Amino acid sequence: GGYGFNSGIGIQLIDEPDHKLKASSILEAKRPQEDWLPKSSLVVLENSCNKAGGIYYTYEEMKAVSNACKDVRLKLHLDGARLFNVLVETGDSTLSVGRLFDSISICLSKGLGAPVGSVLVGNKDFIALARRFRKVMGGGMRQAGLLAAAGIYALDHHVERLKVDNQHAMQVAEVLRLTSWVGSIRPVQTNIIVFETSDGIHAQYVIEHLESMGILAIALDHRTIRFVFHLDVTAQMVDTLKNKLLKINL
Repeated sequence: GGYGFNSGIGIQLIDEPDHKLKASSILEAKRPQEDWLPKSSLVVLENSCNKAGGIYYTYEEMKAVSNACKDVRLKLHLDGARLFNVLVETGDSTLSVGRLFDSISICLSKGLGAPVGSVLVGNKDFIALARRFRKVMGGGMRQAGLLAAAGIYALDHHVERLKVDNQHAMQVAEVLRLTSWVGSIRPVQTNIIVFETSDGIHAQYVIEHLESMGILAIALDHRTIRFVFHLDVTAQMVDTLKNKLLKINL
């Protein structure tokens, strides 16, 4: 409801079998110019895709969407909360990806490890407008230089090591496939694992059992659990995790 309350806009979700928007689906979803319909103006992609298990758009997939949006004059925004987890896998440059979008948001406090912070990227006019909207909505921060310095440090030193987090997720996913209490695992491409429990096993029951063993995770619904790996999860912790997972009998 925040979209409508704060910005007076409507949202049109597009359901894709593989959780990634396609150019053809976007063009089909664009509303006709009628007085009684909302005006289609913005497309938003998320990379990596959180609830899809951290899968990502390739450069060519993003380029196809970008070209389709330009053809019909739709703005394109990238929710890049975990974008650098993707880029260390694909090898694409930030410049090449940045040229595809009108705006990009990047989180500095997830895998990159800064204490707080997200940044919004766009051209000068867009950022000037965004700052005004932030002020109207009560945003802004005083004496934020120390936090900004932490974000800069994270960008300078923590990007390449994100590949370690991705590898940890893939290693643990292989162990989860050996267990009886895991039903299915969504494709693991970055630092997230999303899996469904086996029939008859409630996710919250598993969460509580994991917590009793010192393993913290989150239930997305009654059958779905998410693991996320970051710079505070060491290789030793991952080895311990794998050994504990194999000992669980539910």
